[in-house]
Amino acid sequence: MLLAYFVLLVVIGVQTIRKVKSEEDFAVAGNRIVWPVFFGSLAASFLGGGASLGMAGKSFSDGYVYMFAFFGYAVSFLLVGLFVAPRLKRYAGAHTVGDVMDEHYGRAGRLLTGVLSILLCAGILGAQALAIGTVVNATLDLPQRPSIAVGMAVVVLYSSFGGAWAVIQTDMLQFVFLGVFIPVTLILALGETGGPSGLVESIPDAHLTFGGSYSAAAFVGLFVAFLLGETLVPPYAQRTFSTPDSKHARRGFALTGIFAFLFYFVAATLGLVALALYPDIEPDQAIPTLVIKLVPAGLVGLVVAALLAVVMSTASSYLNAAAVVFVKDVYQPLVRGGTGVRRKLALERGLTLLVGGLATLFALVVPSIVDALIYAYSFWAPTVVIPLLIALLFGSRSKPAALSAIIAGAAATLIWLVWFQDRTGLDPIVVGAAVNLVAFVTAHAVTRNRGGRRNRPRTAV
Repeated sequence: MLLAYFVLLVVIGVQTIRKVKSEEDFAVAGNRIVWPVFFGSLAASFLGGGASLGMAGKSFSDGYVYMFAFFGYAVSFLLVGLFVAPRLKRYAGAHTVGDVMDEHYGRAGRLLTGVLSILLCAGILGAQALAIGTVVNATLDLPQRPSIAVGMAVVVLYSSFGGAWAVIQTDMLQFVFLGVFIPVTLILALGETGGPSGLVESIPDAHLTFGGSYSAAAFVGLFVAFLLGETLVPPYAQRTFSTPDSKHARRGFALTGIFAFLFYFVAATLGLVALALYPDIEPDQAIPTLVIKLVPAGLVGLVVAALLAVVMSTASSYLNAAAVVFVKDVYQPLVRGGTGVRRKLALERGLTLLVGGLATLFALVVPSIVDALIYAYSFWAPTVVIPLLIALLFGSRSKPAALSAIIAGAAATLIWLVWFQDRTGLDPIVVGAAVNLVAFVTAHAVTRNRGGRRNRPRTAV
């Protein structure tokens, strides 16, 4: 079943290559993705290893409190869908977040956003690569490192062949897999615990409370990190640009947020069931262990394919986005003269291979799926998100404010991560985002006042 699934993904990528005739086809699927497809593709893209294996693992060790913190993602998707995503469709011809940043903050804003976007994509790809290895190792008892390499090779193949067209088609297939077989696994697992009441009696009371064992600072820090960590990251912005108009963008994004609440609850409850039935396993092995132990033999291949679908759909989205971002936001601004269509496509496909390799290496050194995600968010939430939202919502064009905010937020995050996180327990993303906002507002006020004084007419004495 797994072999057939992998072959099907590659076939989709190969046959889709005929549709990719321009950079627009590779980047945003020709701007023809209607909202039901947008919803399925976006949901499959962001419900990756962190939202499934990572969520179950953290709920296994910490309880539902982690799910409540993780709801920051769903809240973010709802807010972006209602108020922000429709505004992205105002930027005709845009493919990346860098296009928006360039419009408001100039070429320097585009370049900084491009570099940070690639770092973010590589980090999140590392988390997905680690999740692929975790699933294969736990279900097929194969070594983790070769499993990571093989799984990422399949993702790289179909992503580099078909670009956004292939990613969106495989996303829809993967969305069906995860939407059917992950809930089926929960139903089978709950039956082993004696139903919901049996589950409640089998796990510690603290695992069912809102705050669990977290301090208020730790909970708020995690919630803010998840609220901002993937706000308008390159793949999600790219999906929004692929819709025909703002109506499709709003509906798809908002529905994804609503679906996220349900999916997080399912994944978290699977973690609690694993704790009740198999308390001695490693947390990240919660869902794979339930699949192997409880799912009937005839369905195991399909459920494992569903787990891999969750992970691989996210990985392919970030791979495609990283390649598009490099060409549009880093390569083109630094190269004089135009770049032909064939050269752009060749660069984007080559970058897909390179970033996939770097993400695989990253997956081999990070301790857990969630740790990989948090590291990756440090490149985005405290740097690009706030200037981007201010540009979209308020039309700001203050270049000094944006650049100051990005640099100050990155510096504050790094300093807090190295010297203060262990002492305070406060997530550096929260500190970095706060410094980012203060720096933007301060620089904007200073430059506006200076501009006002320079332009003020002299009065007669």
